[in-house]
Amino acid sequence: MKNTYLFLAAALLLSTTACDTTRQTQENEAQMATDVTGERSGPTPSGAVMSKDGLRVYAFNDSPTFPESQLRLNSPATGSVVEPGAVEFSYDLSNYQLTRMTSHTNSEHLANSEQGQHIHNIVDNEPYTAHYETQFTKDIEEGDHVVLSFLSRSYHESLKHKGAYDLRMITVGRPAQRMEFDTNAPHMFYSRPKGEYTGADTERIMLDFYLVNTDLSTTGNKVRATINGSTVFTLDRWLPYIIEGLPMGENTIKLELIDNAGTVLPGPFNTVTRTFTLTSNS
Repeated sequence: MKNTYLFLAAALLLSTTACDTTRQTQENEAQMATDVTGERSGPTPSGAVMSKDGLRVYAFNDSPTFPESQLRLNSPATGSVVEPGAVEFSYDLSNYQLTRMTSHTNSEHLANSEQGQHIHNIVDNEPYTAHYETQFTKDIEEGDHVVLSFLSRSYHESLKHKGAYDLRMITVGRPAQRMEFDTNAPHMFYSRPKGEYTGADTERIMLDFYLVNTDLSTTGNKVRATINGSTVFTLDRWLPYIIEGLPMGENTIKLELIDNAGTVLPGPFNTVTRTFTLTSNS
């Protein structure tokens, strides 16, 4: 009988400890979300919050996924030659609605396009142009060009599954010098931040980039993000990230696709620096 009581007491203690541990974990996660923003709002952190030099950086992974959506660029075709100037782009799109506002609270807490969901079109890793129809023209100079297209939520977060993007090379005009680009090698393309942020949009700045033929991990490739020339964060998950604590005025972000030893992977776009501006309402 005594052994039975001891067994029951031990089981009760283990159960209580497990419940306490679970509750503490939940409280810590909730506190982490609260600490980042000062209130329960905005994207929910996925993993640890990284803090350095007054900046806070954290990944989030709570947006709608649209796993069945598919995007394919029909024209210009891969390897095609088109005339310089207004190049016509035409896409096949399925299971995704352009111009629709992404139905999620993140649209209320991040810089959000009033025109809704769209396509990001990136030529040679230059700043993207946003398009709300599957057909449009875009001025492109003579030369060989790398074109990346991907689907975007209304708040500019990219869809990252395989069918949501299209990567190809096109030739515009008859360039004297040709570009060599391995479409099967690991590549990184810059997406956000971009342009000017004002008012409440300056509180949370989304960092988003696009990877092709690679992923990130604690033991593999990573992205090194250097903010304003000196503050470095190493990102080991291919997710969008929130940056908080940026100063008003011009800011810079340098992104590098690196291997586990910290060496930049070869590729024409695997190192990129961009500037963007934060301004108050006044």
